[in-house]
Amino acid sequence: MRNMALFLGLDTSAYTTSIALVNNRRQVVVDKRIPLIIKSGERGLRQSQALFFHVQNLPRLFDSLPAELSREVAAIAASAWPRRVNDSYMPVFLAGLNQARVLSSFANLPLYLVSHQEGHIMAALIGNEALLQQESFVAVHFSGGTSEILQVGRHHKHVLEVRTGMSGLDLHAGQLVDRVGVALGLPFPAGPALEKLALGSGGTDIPHLTTFVGDEGFSFSGIETQVLRLINSGHKHQDIALALFKAVGRTLEKALLKESVRLENRHVLLAGGVMANSIIKEHLLRRLGHPALGFKLYFADPELCSDNAVGVAGLAAKLHHRQSDDGADAP
Repeated sequence: MRNMALFLGLDTSAYTTSIALVNNRRQVVVDKRIPLIIKSGERGLRQSQALFFHVQNLPRLFDSLPAELSREVAAIAASAWPRRVNDSYMPVFLAGLNQARVLSSFANLPLYLVSHQEGHIMAALIGNEALLQQESFVAVHFSGGTSEILQVGRHHKHVLEVRTGMSGLDLHAGQLVDRVGVALGLPFPAGPALEKLALGSGGTDIPHLTTFVGDEGFSFSGIETQVLRLINSGHKHQDIALALFKAVGRTLEKALLKESVRLENRHVLLAGGVMANSIIKEHLLRRLGHPALGFKLYFADPELCSDNAVGVAGLAAKLHHRQSDDGADAP
């Protein structure tokens, strides 16, 4: 294999069109994304609208790539499903998947199909490679479409073996953040703007929001109800935003304490858009980072928390090396 071989990843999630290139060492060479446009006051897009935008965006992304890089691509991977489980399907992933199929067929390149969730985990492992030395680890995937605590191990075929543990019982964490943000007049997706608002709070009059974590999962709908009451009562928006992120942090803290006992594992990788939030990160480090608890927390690079194709490209590299080396892992 050539020293300069590159690996292409495509991901067309609900709200971002992404392509990425990584090299043999899974170092990021290209990371290009176009967020989908959501009108002010709206809380998302229909799948048909999002699919249409992805189809428009993909040629723009490829046009922006230096032409000489195309000659170095050794393999392609695309997000084909939200998660690698039965009946996991969203039409938006067809845009990237079909583009990858055309490129693979035309250029005679291997094509690997992965899940959006596997891409998030692989992206989060950049800079956290020490976790790959573990037989297994716990992963948190909190985003607008998923709120799950996972057990991740090695898989002889797919690279990552992902098993779902505790998960959200109603709203996803990202949905909660976006709904509250839109209710406060912020743009969708609301995460960055809501965090900026929360960081402006004086921290002296923060309402306490009740959280729920049971044996089977956790709930965010109750937090939404409480927050909407606070908004209607005229509470300061900055304090509401801070209270919201603290409540999400407490929910995840309690859930991880439960799951770590069940899984007998306290090495935790935190991935997904919600995990880019500095308030939640500070809470978890303060509460779970004490040496007496034995947790080792590995946070994804904030730039790689939101939807991207970097992890998908990284999976292309690992899968291709595995195939080329008769089952051995990529170096």
